[in-house]
Amino acid sequence: MAQLRIALAQVNAQVGDVTGNAELVLDWSRRAVAAGAHLVAFPEMVLTGYPVEDLALRSSFAARSRGELDRLAVRLREAGCGEALVVVGYLDRDEEGPRNAAALLHGGEVVARYAKHHLPNYGVFDEFRYFRPGRRLPVVRFHGVDLGVVICEDIWQRPGPADALAAEGADLVVCVNGSPYERAKGDARGDLVSGYASRTGVPMAYVNLVGGQDELVFDGDSLVCGGDGAVLARSPRFEEDLLVVDLDLASNPGGGPDGEGFEVVRRVIGDDPLPPYPAAAAPTPAAPLSESAEVWGALVTGLRDYVEKNGFRTVLMGLSGGIDSAVCAALAVDALGADRVHGVSMPSRYSSGHSRDDAADLAERTGLHYSSQPIVDSVAVFVDQLGLTGLAEENVQARCRGVTLMGLSNQDGHLVLATGNKSELAVGFSTIYGDAVGGFAPIKDVPKTMVRRLALWRNEEAERRGETPPIPPNSISKPPSAELRPGQVDTDSLPDYELLDAVLEGYIEGDRGLAELVADGFDAELVERVVRLVDRAEYKRRQYPPGTKTTFRAFGRDRRLPITSGWREPLPNGS
Repeated sequence: MAQLRIALAQVNAQVGDVTGNAELVLDWSRRAVAAGAHLVAFPEMVLTGYPVEDLALRSSFAARSRGELDRLAVRLREAGCGEALVVVGYLDRDEEGPRNAAALLHGGEVVARYAKHHLPNYGVFDEFRYFRPGRRLPVVRFHGVDLGVVICEDIWQRPGPADALAAEGADLVVCVNGSPYERAKGDARGDLVSGYASRTGVPMAYVNLVGGQDELVFDGDSLVCGGDGAVLARSPRFEEDLLVVDLDLASNPGGGPDGEGFEVVRRVIGDDPLPPYPAAAAPTPAAPLSESAEVWGALVTGLRDYVEKNGFRTVLMGLSGGIDSAVCAALAVDALGADRVHGVSMPSRYSSGHSRDDAADLAERTGLHYSSQPIVDSVAVFVDQLGLTGLAEENVQARCRGVTLMGLSNQDGHLVLATGNKSELAVGFSTIYGDAVGGFAPIKDVPKTMVRRLALWRNEEAERRGETPPIPPNSISKPPSAELRPGQVDTDSLPDYELLDAVLEGYIEGDRGLAELVADGFDAELVERVVRLVDRAEYKRRQYPPGTKTTFRAFGRDRRLPITSGWREPLPNGS
């Protein structure tokens, strides 16, 4: 039985900031070594940030990554971390092309390199476009422990390199990850790691990125499972963390067919086991989050990092008094602080008194900066000059609001937030160049029914903490309305949101056709209407700002359909 103290550094890297990310690795390695760690593992491509997309195709970027990695090995030794084995994800490149790789650093040098074998090409992933798959399987002996490293997708495929490492006698497998958040994915990850460990008898340490990158959020949730599959320790979600765990590792005899077909490369750093040392206090696995707490954490992280990493100081949004803008404002205040959030009420002739009152109430509850900019005169100029009526008159109100927000943005440097939700985007219930303007859309991938649940949860959470609930109760309880004509409510144009979201989930998340949805029990006329609305709105969605992914299939990177298309879902009778 060999002892090893490992540290999983769940950190927030920034794409493209190779120098800054190297400093991050150096700083967290110092912390880990100060905590007595012998092995320190960082997430997938931590040195370059992830995903780097087409930056992977630039030889200059790959050369910078490799050069910084070599310098980092020396700097770690100079910083007193040279005796630790440090696992760092980075972008590599050789004669075959770019590689999604991990390096093992020790004593001032790179002692082993591993290139990701399985390159995902589904959902938000395009890795087969960028990288060449690896073939080698390094096994490093360190303090008498045989260690192997794999990268993210490599543990989702069976048989694969993780199984091969167990067959080759690895006593511990380290999996470095850039696994983006979606609802309930943490359960799947935990089951996967636990299942591998219990199936092979080999403990696994799983370290994941944390933080926002454009539409993606990485939620951390790093964990360590013992050889019996039990979760020994788990990091909290949506925050940086150093998870330090003491492992007693049995020697793995290996053997079995899973090790065949891999080019195994062995490297011995040291056969001498570590002397016995007092065990550290066993870390308590982080408590699981409720669904609403999990989604809220993802949205706050995504918004905060989009603002911070792109260098914005403040954000600006329209406050209609409705639930969507109220939830976006509460998210922004949680992410950035009230002093960096600006809200504008922009009443038209059809805006109700309660909408203006609810917007002002929200501002008072949250402490954000608040102003009112009526658009009645601006709308009148367009309506009178162009002779607009009906839908054109309704939409020009939204567009005058968009112009107002962008004018204030240009004047004061705010990032404008679009406040539309996924249900509205799905059926085209928004005004292009109106309420769709902005640089980021916090709830773009949140269905309307979930928006309401989030509002209720956030207010309940505030009450639990003894704070003022940020969202006015009237914004939650009143019927949703765009207020672009007298007495307008959303159900004039759309089905009830509970029913609409159920149909949308089947069509968008499940790729179920019209006939299949009818077979599921939905009314045929309703389904046909919703499907047609979704299909016709593709051009609008393509022009909508980016927003945080929370569902299995978000619009944009996840769901890619042609704007120009002659395909129409066949009716249940085949017509």
